Amino acid sequence: MVQILVINGPNLNLLGTREPGVYGAVTLAGIEERLRARAGSRAELQFRQSNHEGDLVGWIHEAGRNGTGVILNAGAYTHTSIALRDAISGAGATVIEVHLSNVHARESFRHRSTIAPVARGVIAGFGPLSYDLALEALLDGREGACA
Repeated sequence: MVQILVINGPNLNLLGTREPGVYGAVTLAGIEERLRARAGSRAELQFRQSNHEGDLVGWIHEAGRNGTGVILNAGAYTHTSIALRDAISGAGATVIEVHLSNVHARESFRHRSTIAPVARGVIAGFGPLSYDLALEALLDGREGACA
């Protein structure tokens, strides 16, 4: 069965209460429930969240070693973390970068991603649907695409 790791970075544990005008009312648990329902029997999903960069780096290393696809919302680390970029390329992890908001319609410092050049793709601006689209991209119609 296809294994997919959903990694959420700093402050995403505050979804549902943090700037609902930007991020909506959905919680991280709501996103997890939605993705599990969408994946059904097509994939086994694991969910992790941390406010610490090193945790994210370690999980990406693990995913690369195991051939696990990754849906990554790195939060603010998207724009600052060379360590995450190097972890993705070094571990050979297949990563889809996701954002709930349209980062290009926000502050200029959010327009640059250190992760995008080493990610399979980037999905932004569709709220929780961004995660759904990333799941479908990783599955890509082939059950063994990320196994």
